Amino acid sequence: MSLSVREAGRSTVIAVRGEVDLDNAGQLDEAITSAAPARPGPVVLDLAEVAFADSTTINVILRAYGALGARLRLAALSPYMDRLLGITGVSDALPVYGTVSEALEADAPQD
Repeated sequence: MSLSVREAGRSTVIAVRGEVDLDNAGQLDEAITSAAPARPGPVVLDLAEVAFADSTTINVILRAYGALGARLRLAALSPYMDRLLGITGVSDALPVYGTVSEALEADAPQD
């Protein structure tokens, strides 16, 4: 797994690539935990390039959502993540966006 973190205005985008499992899910947890206080806006997980994830990954996402609420946004789900989050019901419970841009723009103030 590899992670890249970037600032986008008031938000943070964490792009996750590769396989996320018991051996490395702690790195994702640390990235989310570090990003949360750094910027006041949403923390967007870009999951477009996740090839595999397990229950440990789901637990990291759910704990992060418990701490951040709607500030945590899942975006650009890879086919694997789309299926995994659908089967587990996570995609029905958490904010999921088709693209990172949509996740970021959802925070824009409405006039």
